[in-house]
Amino acid sequence: MSKHVLTSTIAAVTLLALAGLAVAQSAGIPLQSLRGAGVDEQVAVQDNFRLDEKRFVRSYRQQPPLVPHSIDQYQIDLSANQCLGCHDWANAGNRGAPTLSMTHYLDRDNNQLDRVSGTRWFCNQCHVPQADAPELIGNTFQSSSER
Repeated sequence: MSKHVLTSTIAAVTLLALAGLAVAQSAGIPLQSLRGAGVDEQVAVQDNFRLDEKRFVRSYRQQPPLVPHSIDQYQIDLSANQCLGCHDWANAGNRGAPTLSMTHYLDRDNNQLDRVSGTRWFCNQCHVPQADAPELIGNTFQSSSER
C-alpha cells in the first residue's frame, strides 16, 4: 500500500469517527451507565458473597482445593509468597495447615526440588477463596458424585 493511500485512509477514518461523535452529541441522548446511575455518582455495592469457613468438597477429580480463608491482604508476587508461611512442607506441621502437593516441588523436567517450583509460585492462578456466591449465569454443572 502506498504512503498516499495509507494517509488518505487514516484521514477518512478519523473524519468519520469525529462526525459520528458530533451526531451522537447533537442528538441530545444523555450518557448512561450500565449501572443505571450517572457516571459520576457513587453507588453502594451490596455484598454479593461471603467467605465460607467450612471446607467445600471438590466437584471433580484433580480440582485444585479452594482456599477456606480470605487472601485479600496476602502478598503473592515475584519477591514474596505469603501462602508458603503456612503451607510449605517445612511450616505446615507447626501451623496445622495442609501441606502443598509434592507436584508443587517438581520443576519442568520433573526434578524434585526443596522449594516450590517457579511454575507453581503464584497460588491464586489455580486456588481461589471459596465463597457462597450467587451464580452469575445459570448452569447445569453436576459434580461427578451427583451423576
